[in-house]
Amino acid sequence: MHKHIVRKAFLFLAPAVLLVILFYTIPMVTSVFYSFTDKALVGAKSKNWGFVGFQNYKKMFSDQFFWISLKNTIVLLVCSAIIGQQVVGFFLAQMMEKANPLIRKMTGLAVLLGWVTPEVVVSFIFFAFFNKEGSVNSLLGIFGFSPIAWLYNYAMLSVIIANIWRGTAFSMLMFQSALDNVDTSIKEAAVIDGAGKVQLLTRITLPLISGAILTNTILITLQTLGLFGLIYALTGGGPGFDTTTLPIYMYNRAFSAYQLGYGTAMAIILLLFGIGLSLSYMKSMKKQL
Repeated sequence: MHKHIVRKAFLFLAPAVLLVILFYTIPMVTSVFYSFTDKALVGAKSKNWGFVGFQNYKKMFSDQFFWISLKNTIVLLVCSAIIGQQVVGFFLAQMMEKANPLIRKMTGLAVLLGWVTPEVVVSFIFFAFFNKEGSVNSLLGIFGFSPIAWLYNYAMLSVIIANIWRGTAFSMLMFQSALDNVDTSIKEAAVIDGAGKVQLLTRITLPLISGAILTNTILITLQTLGLFGLIYALTGGGPGFDTTTLPIYMYNRAFSAYQLGYGTAMAIILLLFGIGLSLSYMKSMKKQL
């Protein structure tokens, strides 16, 4: 009987395990292997490549453009995801907590439209928005301000705003679901005991939804670390290296400069960076709890 149950469980799990092996494990192992080679996409090294050990990683850590890309990635992550999307998403979720059902549905639909819109479409929207003859400068012109080249002078700020606009809906949904599950009697008891709005937020609401905050932080961190299409279509990583993040620089090295081994080494570092941040989030949250 026990063997029969194990066999049946294996049959149910086999398709999922096979998919994980085919689409995750094998590509991951292949990427790790190529990161230790000098393989290229074209030329002699595309066929006659060799094992170079840690040379790609040594080259990376002495590459000034890698460090610029890493700095840009951290700035984008902190400003647009950890702060921007979470704060705006939580603010919207709190506003909708006691809102009229019709307003709640309309606001949720409007915010969700940004989330389901493809990255390339969002980039075109914000290109029109921040263009020198675009909507922002048209509004500024009404008040007598001169046009600003947003995508040149404030390129990273433009990308941050675009990513906040697109990604806030996910945070809003996460926090809205968490807030809906908070027992209102706990809040009412805190108010009776004299808790103000700030105390209610910091000592009741946030601790009770800490699990949702942790999950949301991890997910939007990983999503932002892998952000490519929006930046590439909006600024191309420019001007210069102002908006070149690790995914953009990795793409340029692997597919524009054809240095596949070097590009996959960056991909491994980006993966390890994401794993490290996720583990640090969980460790930090456990300490607070």
